[in-house]
Formats: sequence, structure tokens, C-alpha cells
Amino acid sequence: MILAMVLFLVTLLFVIWQPKGLQIGTTAVVGALLALLLGVVSFDDVITVTDIVWDATLAFIGIILLSMVLDEIGFFEWAAIKMAKLSGGSGNKMFVYILLLGALVAAFFANDGAALILTPILLAKMKYLKMKPLPIFAFLMAGGFIGDSASNPLVISNLTNIVTAGYFDIGFVEYAKNMFLPNLLSIVASIAVLWVYFRKDIPLSVNVDELPEASSVIKNQTMFKLSWFFLAFLMVGYFIGDHYNLPVSVFALGGALVFLAIANHHKATKPIMTIKAAPWQVVWFSIGLYIVVYGLKNAGLTDIVASWIDILKHQGEMVAVIGTGFLSAILSSIMNNMPTIMIMDIAIDKVGYVGNEALVYANILGSNLGPKMTPIGSLATLLWLHVLAQKGVKIGWGEYMKVGLVITPPVLLVALWGLL
Repeated sequence: MILAMVLFLVTLLFVIWQPKGLQIGTTAVVGALLALLLGVVSFDDVITVTDIVWDATLAFIGIILLSMVLDEIGFFEWAAIKMAKLSGGSGNKMFVYILLLGALVAAFFANDGAALILTPILLAKMKYLKMKPLPIFAFLMAGGFIGDSASNPLVISNLTNIVTAGYFDIGFVEYAKNMFLPNLLSIVASIAVLWVYFRKDIPLSVNVDELPEASSVIKNQTMFKLSWFFLAFLMVGYFIGDHYNLPVSVFALGGALVFLAIANHHKATKPIMTIKAAPWQVVWFSIGLYIVVYGLKNAGLTDIVASWIDILKHQGEMVAVIGTGFLSAILSSIMNNMPTIMIMDIAIDKVGYVGNEALVYANILGSNLGPKMTPIGSLATLLWLHVLAQKGVKIGWGEYMKVGLVITPPVLLVALWGLL
């Protein structure tokens, strides 16, 4: 247990620290190789982990590729300007509308897509509108929060969702039905809590006339029009895939590659550059870190967590659901939600999945919202902070946690209530 824990903590430390530009995927793979060499995991464990995460990682790459092509067309910038103009110059309306846009992007393009694509667009528009530092901070923090808190409705909305749905063999439709109400409550609670927290920093009025016309930012009209039909067909594809029990990556990655080919035909993108720019490090990060985490499972950590869940289960449904959600949230905020989701999935499986389905969804909600309490809680937050730092906006850990620790628990509690 000690060796497995030390190896995990050192790997996680280097993932967060990234000394001399060391990429997260490289660190995770090195950690996995050390786990294998030290006997913390076996080669069979590597095969098992790969079997668990391959669909999730390939689907994630597909979603990000699709997002990148849409971004090159001007799709997200158009949406951001539309939302801003729709506010009619009201700062409070703009705050709410931007959060709704973030929720939509997170739902269909994953929380990491919202962090990578939407964040720089929002920052650029706020600077264009000459907003002061405090309103910019409020909008950025709120946008970063909604990216995770609204990443629950579909299997494709978060890497943790795909992993868990695959682990427990939960279908696309079944997942969406069970998560509709909790996600809706999460969005409503997020908007309410964020507005209350930042209400003094939100400007009463914003001169949206300064913004360009939304149509002017579209770089390829043909692809822009096609994208709406393609996204609709892709969503239908997910439901068809669910009916025939096909991996979600077949449509996420397959659809992205088809869309990339169409964009290339219409000279809207350069496929080689887009593929090269995709976050392939996330693939190695997912597989590598999960292998390291599997070492913790071998050392008995999942048995300990399973015993905690079993205690909660015997206290009644409400205590079990809320307790499991907050247990997942706390673990995610401390050790990142990627390893947490696997540890909790295995632990819930040990307790027994049949009859405890609500605990699986509670785990997802905890792993998606809990990370907002600390900067290291999720890959999306790390990406979000990295994107902002590249744009000259640095948010300190203390500054971040001052907000995250206050707004996360009430939103999570409301979301979990939707499972009861």
C-alpha cells in the first residue's frame, strides 16, 4: 500500500507541477512503467485498464477534434457573441446567458472542450468590452465552474461519464434519463449560487454595441450551415449506437473524422494541423494514470473505500446517495477525479451494482463537481488554468479555493437531491 501510494502521489505531483514543460501524458506513462517494473501492477492489469479506458479516451479525442473544427469555422465565437447581444446590455443577463452557453458546450463537447475552446473566446470578448478585472474574474470563474457542474447530462459530456458508463455497461439513453433531473438541478443551482457569490462584481450594464455582428466571425458559411445538420445526425447516431450496443467512440471519433474530411473538402481547415493539435497527451494521461491507480486497487484501497460505501448504504438511501457523492467529491478534490472515478467505480462494484444504481450516478456527480473545490481536482480545471496563464491571466490556488470551497458543496447537494 505504501509503495503504491507513494508512486501515485509522486506521479500526481509531477502531473500538476509539470517541471520544465514535462507533459502530463509523459509523466503518467513513466509512472505506469514504474508501477509495472516495481510489481505494483502486472501486465494483465495493464490490459484490464486499457480495456476499461480505451473507449473513453478515443471518444474524448473525437469530441475535442470536432470542437476544434467548429472553433476554426467560428461556431463558438458566433454563439458567444449571440449570447452577449441577447442580454441587451444587461450585465446580469449576460452573466446568466454565458453560463447557459457554457452548460450547452459542456453537454455536447465535454467539460474539457468548454475549457479549451470557450474560455479564450470569452476572455477575448470581455477584454474587447473593456471590462474591469473584478468582472472578468467573476465571468471566468463562473464559466470555469459551469463547465464541470453541467458536464453530467450525456455519456459524452465528461471523460468520467464515459468511463463509468462503460464499466457498468450503462446505455446512452439509460444514462441520459437518469441524469436529466440531477443535471438540470445542478445548472440551476450553479447559476443561482454563482450569481449570489459574484453579484457585486457583475456590471449592471455592458455596451454590447461594441461587439461585432455575430455573422461576421463565421469563417466558412457553408460549413457553418452544415455543422447544425451534422451535429443533429451525430446525436441520432449516439442513440442508434446505444440500440446496437456500439462503443460511443465509434460515433464520437468516427463522426469527428468525417466532419474533418468535410471541412477539408470545403477548405475550412487543415486536417493534418488539426489532428496534430489535438490533445493526444490526454490519451497517455488517461491510460498511464489509471494503471498507477490500479496499483492502489491491488494494494487494497478500493476495499477500504467499498467498506465506507457499505456503511453508508446501511444508513438508508438518502444518506447513501449524498454520502457517496460527497465521498467522491472529497477524493476528487484531493487526488484528481480521474483516479477517483475508477477507485469509486470498482468499490461500488464490490458493494454490488444491482439495487445500488443511484450510487453510480452519485459517484459521477461527485467526481464532476467535487473537483471544483481545488485547482488539481480535474483535468479540465488544469487545462482551464493553463489556457488562462497563456493569455496572461494567472489565478492563484488560494484565490481559486476561496471561491471553489464555498460554491461547490451547495450545488453538489442540490444535484444529488435529484437522484432521490
